[in-house]
Amino acid sequence: MAGSTGWTEPATAGYDAAGDAWGRGGGQTPSEFLENPSQSSRLTAPFRKHVRPKKQHEIRRLGELVKKLSDLTGCTQVVDVGSGQGHLSRFMSLGLGLMVKSIEGDQRLVERAQHLDQQLLQALEKEEKKNPQVVQRGPRHSPHHVVQWVDPTAPCEELLLPLENAQQGGIRLLLTGLHACGDLSVALLRHFCCCPEVVALASVGCCYMKLSDPGGYPLSQWVAGLPGYELPYRLREGACHALEEYAERLQKAGPGLRTHCYRAALEKVIRCACPQLRRPGVQGIPRAHELKIEEYVQRGLQRVGLDPQQPLNLADLWAHQAQENRVVAFFSLALLLAPLVETLILLDRLLYLQEQGFHAELLPIFSPELSPRNLVLIATKMPLGQAFSALETEDG
Repeated sequence: MAGSTGWTEPATAGYDAAGDAWGRGGGQTPSEFLENPSQSSRLTAPFRKHVRPKKQHEIRRLGELVKKLSDLTGCTQVVDVGSGQGHLSRFMSLGLGLMVKSIEGDQRLVERAQHLDQQLLQALEKEEKKNPQVVQRGPRHSPHHVVQWVDPTAPCEELLLPLENAQQGGIRLLLTGLHACGDLSVALLRHFCCCPEVVALASVGCCYMKLSDPGGYPLSQWVAGLPGYELPYRLREGACHALEEYAERLQKAGPGLRTHCYRAALEKVIRCACPQLRRPGVQGIPRAHELKIEEYVQRGLQRVGLDPQQPLNLADLWAHQAQENRVVAFFSLALLLAPLVETLILLDRLLYLQEQGFHAELLPIFSPELSPRNLVLIATKMPLGQAFSALETEDG
């Protein structure tokens, strides 16, 4: 895998909170943030508004890659699946001149995206009036937002519907998804394979623990033939943590590491109180390490809908807290497997596409210290040769 792509060992994360390590002194700061750590020098001010530095970096790099891939494959329309508030769609459409349809299942996010579209259009108009000498890169089209859930197991006709102002003739689609969660990344791959209208793919996956089992992994015949190919939930969840960010936390040895021990104790209390409640999503508790362990457990119980005032075995909780260094050591050892697990999942997706005769490659396009889910899976139905490797290079 290394060599032709220049790919190094993939960084791991999945949670946006883990992606800001560079801003706290960890890793290498991307050159676009050397002048100002919160504003990319490669994006104009209107495209930075309401967008965090991590997302600024991601939408610029993926957007520019999609533009190159679209030009190479003659695509007439880009479909951004799981588009959220539309930051990537806006940059591709209003910044790069692409025809973009963005599909998002949450009505509230779509309404927010449409509101931000209008704000950006107004800002661009003001900027053009102030600087009429600025030459626009191409035609300006607002993204077309659609509220739609994409089923990984069934064709989504909405993907294939051309926009009203799309070019006449055959439609050629490029599917993309920026950190498409769980099965949504798998859905992109399946639609690419089964829909003749889809000629290119640029997918950045995330949240591997949410993959359906079976169905989301393995996809390729090669990986399915490996002995012991199974990846239980714990391994897939571990692959969604940031190795670089956690290494920095270990070096600092701050009190925040205590949270691992607290969370483990909370899990035990939850299982005793409600055995059928497995893997509950516990919303983050601010400054958890400053709380007493029993206070943390009470807040955690409330977050999963259990009685926070139920009797607690304080002696047991304190005994757990005394083991916090061992919990950190265990978590650290488990995290060392994260790059291996992520590599296996991404290789499985790459091989799945190649087994069906498509051209595919994994490219590192994000700074791993800033955006640890940094590999994009590129696929086309026509050979591109060396053009694949050129996709990851920076624009001038």
